[in-house]
Amino acid sequence: MDIRILGSGDAVGTPHVGCHCKNCTYAREAGIERLRTSLLITNENRHLIIDTTPDLRRQLLQAGSPKIDAVIWTHGHYDHFMGFGDFYRVQRIPPVYAAPEVLASCSPVFHFLIREERPVEVYTPFITCGLEVTLVRVEHPNIFTTGVVISDGRTRIGYTSDTNEYIPPKSWDLLRGVDMLFIDGLFTDSYKKVEKHLNYEEAIRLAKELKVKDFRIVHMSHIIPFDAPGQGHDGEVFTF
Repeated sequence: MDIRILGSGDAVGTPHVGCHCKNCTYAREAGIERLRTSLLITNENRHLIIDTTPDLRRQLLQAGSPKIDAVIWTHGHYDHFMGFGDFYRVQRIPPVYAAPEVLASCSPVFHFLIREERPVEVYTPFITCGLEVTLVRVEHPNIFTTGVVISDGRTRIGYTSDTNEYIPPKSWDLLRGVDMLFIDGLFTDSYKKVEKHLNYEEAIRLAKELKVKDFRIVHMSHIIPFDAPGQGHDGEVFTF
């Protein structure tokens, strides 16, 4: 199983349009970016993508143009599903898995395109791309949001790019001790706290409390410097 970070940025990405802060300036000068957060999981020559961001076309090109076999949506914020239209006239439209509440939010936008909706209740394991997947509820006010736990029978991966610190106990138990956790870390504690998200320092503390074997912080704003320890980088690949 390979995991590729397609994007590690927040809703607007880094560098920001029109921003000249030190991190955005560094990103432009170094020719690097944080595209909107998404993961690509490759298993048994099949490809599963978590969240279809507005950067999907570029992300797939940069990943070598894989054919996507299945999609998971975590919630109905535009930076997590609005790129689905980039499948149009590119490949067979992949099936979309999500909690019923998430499909109700996202599907009407792509009613002309979606061929297979596959609603899955949270905490109910299902199989796709040879992987066992479980959607877990997280807190991201005020919209129904899930994280994802994925297993190939040997390795367990956790993903929750949009959450605050109030993760429900049942979700906490499923995320505990995963081999790799991808977790939201929007700002630094010294900048400000947003109710909907974890900060960078909070994400590190939560990963330690969950006793995960390794982690990467994603969904980062331009406030997070590119040399901050523990952060995920666009294009980074992990093989398990």
